[in-house]
Amino acid sequence: MALTGTADAAEPIRTAADQLLGLVADLDDPTARADSALPGWSRGHVITHLANFSEAMTRQVDEALQGRLIEVYDGGRPARDAAIEAGADRPATELAAHVTQAVTTLLTSWDKVSEDDWDRPILHRNSNLAAGLEATWRELTIHTTDLDLGVTPASWPTDFCLHLLDFLRARTPEGTHLILQSPTAAWENGTGQDLVLTGTLPDLTAWYAGRPSPVTGPELLPWP
Repeated sequence: MALTGTADAAEPIRTAADQLLGLVADLDDPTARADSALPGWSRGHVITHLANFSEAMTRQVDEALQGRLIEVYDGGRPARDAAIEAGADRPATELAAHVTQAVTTLLTSWDKVSEDDWDRPILHRNSNLAAGLEATWRELTIHTTDLDLGVTPASWPTDFCLHLLDFLRARTPEGTHLILQSPTAAWENGTGQDLVLTGTLPDLTAWYAGRPSPVTGPELLPWP
């Protein structure tokens, strides 16, 4: 699904943001220090990553609207990773305030984008603002479930699942014709030997995204 083909392109982003910020509003320190669903990351790591990503994407949007390109993270991936580690153990109130401010500011930037702006280039994945909006959708939606605070992939809407499956097509192993069959939708990718997996669409999508799921299948290739 292409968000920019909808009447209100940023609506799914606002919905995902509301869910995330509602979860962290009353965060306490023990909860922030506890493990997330991502190996090696606490909830503080996830929240810091979301805040830093939101600030970085805000720069992508604001600079693109001025006809300029800017690096996603100053210092590249090493600086990104170091900033997550440095921020992960902050007090829960500081974590919540940071991600709330960062996400809210990013939403304001997305609201500035007009229909004629979506093709403007950005350096995030060497793409454009339309792809950046979709990346924001993925980051907020997936990492909200990674917080392991009661929201699971079962809440992922159909349009998000279909978008994420298409984005992750490169994960299908070589020599495999993967067929994901749910009661509401069917999706396939790759060539070779047929492999049919069944389940709900969110469960199938969570498996393909490397998230906890009752669906089991072969080892997948890395994220694109």
